[in-house]
Amino acid sequence: MRLTSQNFEDGAALPDIFAFCTPHPEEHATLSSNRNPELSWFDVPEGTRSFALILTDRDAPTIPDDVNQPGRTLSTELPRADFHHWVMINMAPDCRTLEAGACSEEVTPGGKQSPPGPPGTRQGRNDYTGWFEGDPNMGGLYNGYDGPGPPWNDERIHRYCFTLFALDVATLDLTSDFDAAEALAALEGHKLDTAKLLCTYTMNPALRPI
Repeated sequence: MRLTSQNFEDGAALPDIFAFCTPHPEEHATLSSNRNPELSWFDVPEGTRSFALILTDRDAPTIPDDVNQPGRTLSTELPRADFHHWVMINMAPDCRTLEAGACSEEVTPGGKQSPPGPPGTRQGRNDYTGWFEGDPNMGGLYNGYDGPGPPWNDERIHRYCFTLFALDVATLDLTSDFDAAEALAALEGHKLDTAKLLCTYTMNPALRPI
């Protein structure tokens, strides 16, 4: 199975319109268009009854003390962990494309409660839910797609992985408030094939493409 996008090449930088935040010359960061990119997939295995999709930042810092702090930087050697930006399950077996902006077109402070998507799909909470916890302006339940917004003082360019799973079941039985970890556990043993598409993103002006 192959996963592609019209909006970026595999391994290339993700355009700013698909990010949660973009650099700002004075305030370091500002909210971006937060559109989901176009995705298409091919060579689907026989017996596929549904698809699941997960977007993961592989380079999220695990120690938040210096994140976005003036005069500080996040070393490339800082411990890192996964940060999930999108989890969608129960995509119909005849679905082959997600159009750009079909599932997200802007940043919604407090999170999207009913994110748009293909008929019958379910979209779980992403990790901005925990990141913004306690923030009076941004805190809430973040469902569906919310794009990259890595620390602007990070010395590492973040790597993002879209992973598409072809499954032998029509639905995954999950609670209404599920996350990527729960989806990954539920689909284990049901995978017929997996396809990945990689991109990068950084908010650090010194690391951004010219």
